[in-house]
Amino acid sequence: MSHLPNTLNSFWLWREISIKLGVSNPAYKYWKNTPNLKLNNKYIFLQKETLPAKHSYIEERLTDLSGHLPIKFASDQLHVNEHLFTLDKMKLHKEFEYKFVEDVKFVNIKKFFRENGIKVSKNSIVHLGKMKDLDFAGTCTFYNLKNDYGIVVYD
Repeated sequence: MSHLPNTLNSFWLWREISIKLGVSNPAYKYWKNTPNLKLNNKYIFLQKETLPAKHSYIEERLTDLSGHLPIKFASDQLHVNEHLFTLDKMKLHKEFEYKFVEDVKFVNIKKFFRENGIKVSKNSIVHLGKMKDLDFAGTCTFYNLKNDYGIVVYD
């Protein structure tokens, strides 16, 4: 298990940038002063305010992803099935805020944690699941959610 990062606060989705600029997919690889982040070997993000000067105008039209994570990455980090974020029939589906950017679905994990009073430090490990599937070993904090779900935060 690994901690749940809040890394997208300072990043833009590459797919949105490339479509709005009309540049080829690997163009970001040649932008030497533009750090990038790759999640799940699928999603590429570029750091805010580091786009080449001739393309920096596009930043004001990009979608802010603060607090959001791609649903596949979020499900991996929370150790739950991706269906929790994709199927509205899942019991917790409506508890999360979603955002679609260029056919990528994002979930606002930060807002969910804040609204439920869940405290997660940088080095915490998080596990969301049904009560019967959670492990309460070691030093951990348990948060009871509705519909027989809970979150365990290991510090």
